[in-house]
Amino acid sequence: MTRFFRRKKESEEAALEEQPAEDQQTPEPPADSAAAVSAEAAAGERAAVAVEDAAEAAVPVGEAVERTRRGFFGRIGGMFRKGLNDELWEELEETLIAADTGVPTTLRILDDLKERVRRESIRDAEQALAALKDDLVNVLEVDTGRGRIWTNGRREEMPKPAVILVVGVNGTGKTTSIGKLAHVYRAEGKKVVLAAADTFRAAAIDQLKHWGRGAGVDVVAHKQGADPGAVVFDALQAAEKRDADVLIIDTAGRLHTKAHLMDELRKVNRVIQRQVPDAPHEVLLVLDATTGQNAMQQAKYFTEAVGVTGVLLAKLDGTAKGGVIFSICDQLQVPVRFIGTGEKPQDLAAFQPREFVEALLAP
Repeated sequence: MTRFFRRKKESEEAALEEQPAEDQQTPEPPADSAAAVSAEAAAGERAAVAVEDAAEAAVPVGEAVERTRRGFFGRIGGMFRKGLNDELWEELEETLIAADTGVPTTLRILDDLKERVRRESIRDAEQALAALKDDLVNVLEVDTGRGRIWTNGRREEMPKPAVILVVGVNGTGKTTSIGKLAHVYRAEGKKVVLAAADTFRAAAIDQLKHWGRGAGVDVVAHKQGADPGAVVFDALQAAEKRDADVLIIDTAGRLHTKAHLMDELRKVNRVIQRQVPDAPHEVLLVLDATTGQNAMQQAKYFTEAVGVTGVLLAKLDGTAKGGVIFSICDQLQVPVRFIGTGEKPQDLAAFQPREFVEALLAP
């Protein structure tokens, strides 16, 4: 099972799903004790199901990248076996660009590889291919230095609650990815609260509640059209009151071309910081791998607006053009933290650059 926290596992109460009033008051527990016992029992059953589901095998990373590998990257090994010459460099350039790696990143990778081949006098095709893998891994091993939960280094203690602000445009799989993240944390024994701050669409609130029930975690939600900042305020209060380990905040699917929506996202960020000055501890951008270089444009806008600290690349199993992952890391210096590998709740993998590259270039 993928572990995202390193603190010792703590025992916790079964979660209750609540919908607080639209004023900014901390949600209160049920007044009727019998109803509370019944609700706790139901929540406990949901949590047991969540843990049982998490034990099911998730889709392996190698299987998730199969379409991209078969479409483009799987050809690369064969190219090297033809010899190290100008034809190889041209074919490799065309393949990387066609896979949505992007022109600037492709040229950087090729320049670095050619320089290493020259400097180390590499003549063997397998050695040259290994050098390419090293270069690709280096491109992916970036870190903004701003995140406080998922880092390339080790941290002895994580913030509590760990506040994760999740952003992304409509259709990227953002709410589903939040549900998967909650599912994994809950299966690890963490107490999780979800905040339904995407108040523009009733369907978004209902979808988050559905995922919350499936994972056995609390969901703080207001009615459609409510102030997202009020939802976030209540969720922060609820997370503190319930001694939650993790608070994950869903936000509206803001079109990256709409300036006023970006301004509202900044407002939500300020609401968080007024209550928890060093939060959000991570700003996770969910991108749809099937959108190619359009995902790169989205990443630029969101990074400028709210300081994205990590990317969750969803729907990677549904595209033959997964090269955009290299472009994002290279051009924006924002790390990919997770990849969506399938449709089940447990189909979320912590991103490992070396494992990813090896799977992508497997023969």
